[in-house]
Amino acid sequence: MSTDYQQARAALGARLRELRLSSPDGRLTGQQLAQRLGWQGSKVSKLENGRQTATPEDLRAWAEATGRPEASAELAARLAGFESHIRSWRRALANGFKPMHEDLSAEIERTVEIRMWEESVVPGLMQTPEYARHVIRRYAELLGGASDIEEAVRARAQRQEWLYQPGRKLHVLMWEAALRSLICPPSVLAAQLDRLTGLIGLDTVDLGVIPFTAPVKIVPANGFWVLDDRLVVAEDWHAELWLDDADNVALYGKVWKTLRESAVYGADAHNVINAARRALEPG
Repeated sequence: MSTDYQQARAALGARLRELRLSSPDGRLTGQQLAQRLGWQGSKVSKLENGRQTATPEDLRAWAEATGRPEASAELAARLAGFESHIRSWRRALANGFKPMHEDLSAEIERTVEIRMWEESVVPGLMQTPEYARHVIRRYAELLGGASDIEEAVRARAQRQEWLYQPGRKLHVLMWEAALRSLICPPSVLAAQLDRLTGLIGLDTVDLGVIPFTAPVKIVPANGFWVLDDRLVVAEDWHAELWLDDADNVALYGKVWKTLRESAVYGADAHNVINAARRALEPG
């Protein structure tokens, strides 16, 4: 969890505590408030100390129970402010994949240059529809809550039009594992690798691969995208992080440049992809 996110959650907790202690009905103890809300006392403590993220419903109930219903809008705004940077997969997928894809597509559309790192999957901007379908379905099976897989596949394919617009540039780094992970049937992966080799010569794409045998100066961890040095979109199992503060953008830029030192390009990258492709052929 990012420091920015935790600080914002702690600040929200401090505000909740302030409302409890300044209730018009008189200062409430945590236990008294918990009884009013029908909660366990530990939940009040966790929310106030920034150890648990409140839901919009929690905040409305808190404002009512402390006799300050007018504070509900303020609390909701605080929550929306920092949750816009940490998008819980479960909460986001409650509305399906389509809104999530639309949000990211809007950011990509206004971006000129993207630096991207993926350690175990081919990036969405380079995925074939069939490969994308398998990747999206795996997330849906893990997290639940989304049934619009086909709409998500179409949205991802439409997003790739960005690659063919003049003036755009996609700098991609992939670990060799992304070329070999069987998140899909071998035939689907083979077609995906064929697409990658076709993209190597595209003017708007700069594709680097880090072979398994290459020495690395940093652990090849979770994937991320850096959009125009103004926004980082990073993925973890529980959430998608949108980071727009200068320090974090600079840090991810440094990570990307460090990883790039281990990558191969051009004919050498083509050879690594072809080796992965040949490994899929029947013996």
